[in-house]
Amino acid sequence: MDIKRAYRFRFYPSPEQESILARTFGCARFAYNHMLRMRSDAWLKEQKRVGYHETSAALTLLKKQPEFVWLNEVSSVPVQQALRHLQTAFVNFFAKRARYPQFKRKDGPQSAEYTTSAFKWDGQTLKLAKMEEPLAIRWSRQLPKAAKVTTVTVSRDASGRYFVSMLCDDVVAAKPAVSAKVGIDLGLSHFAILSTGEKVAAPNTFRKNEAKLAKLQRRLAKKTKGSNRRRKAKLKVAKLHAKIADSRRDFLHKLSTRLINENQVIAVESLSVSNMQKNRRLSKSIADASWSEFLRQLEYKAKWYGRELIGIDRWYPSSKRCSDCGYTAPKMPLNVRQWTCPECGSIHDRDVNAARNVLAAGLAASARREAVSPVSL
Repeated sequence: MDIKRAYRFRFYPSPEQESILARTFGCARFAYNHMLRMRSDAWLKEQKRVGYHETSAALTLLKKQPEFVWLNEVSSVPVQQALRHLQTAFVNFFAKRARYPQFKRKDGPQSAEYTTSAFKWDGQTLKLAKMEEPLAIRWSRQLPKAAKVTTVTVSRDASGRYFVSMLCDDVVAAKPAVSAKVGIDLGLSHFAILSTGEKVAAPNTFRKNEAKLAKLQRRLAKKTKGSNRRRKAKLKVAKLHAKIADSRRDFLHKLSTRLINENQVIAVESLSVSNMQKNRRLSKSIADASWSEFLRQLEYKAKWYGRELIGIDRWYPSSKRCSDCGYTAPKMPLNVRQWTCPECGSIHDRDVNAARNVLAAGLAASARREAVSPVSL
């Protein structure tokens, strides 16, 4: 199967490379913000829509003005790509897939995208436009020999770490078929409960660091704006946020990969996570769990490796239904963790029973070709 796959690595720029990247980030950010303002003003003042081609022409004229000559000091490719990203942002907004495009902050995460004309990749080293030396990349894994690098994205996160993401045209083969099938019930006290009876503990990466993060944020709030002490305190907060995100991402990838490797069919509930997060008492825990990201990973990995991922209706009464005889209880409060079926006498663990019902419903929906997408935002 032909796919596009991104390989992300950390790298350590030299002082000269760091200076070039800082200017490149700044120019790309300026172009994005300047054209966002131009497009917004054109609509507000004249009810006129401005597209990518108009912004590209405006950028060309802008570079010829003496006060903006510094835009020519960096590679033109990342600056031009910023306009394409702005166009994509507007397309997503008008398609109601995202909110209105926002201005990029100078003190936030930064990125610059290079297409094939702005980098050189010889299979071992990567050199970007305007740079004399290749990037000092920490190769945590090797790129496939047949992979063709089409786009390189360089980024710096809020904690000051540099990453390079290499988008490749790749080919993946389906994994050998297995007979195992599994249903998954997602939760908060346990991240995932499987129809096999296994309960995967929730990592709670944010909750475990919440007290430390609050302490660092209180210290940050007391620092004078613009001072070096405030900058250092802000960096400590950013580093802790990065640690939490890295730990969560690692957990999700390991679990999703394991489930894909071990099972031919995976059934999950279709979740409306954005609506669930409106619950003020649970929103922080739901965000910490990252169910949407987990389901997204299962979805693309199943597609890559020849597995079947089945989503069932979110309103299916998986917790209230007996997985042995099919009896459905009229009510099932959240505090009831174990119950006995009045029809057949089976004693059920609430979550394991739900996972078994999810699997049964998923297999039935697949047979009728009525499965829905497991991710519903």
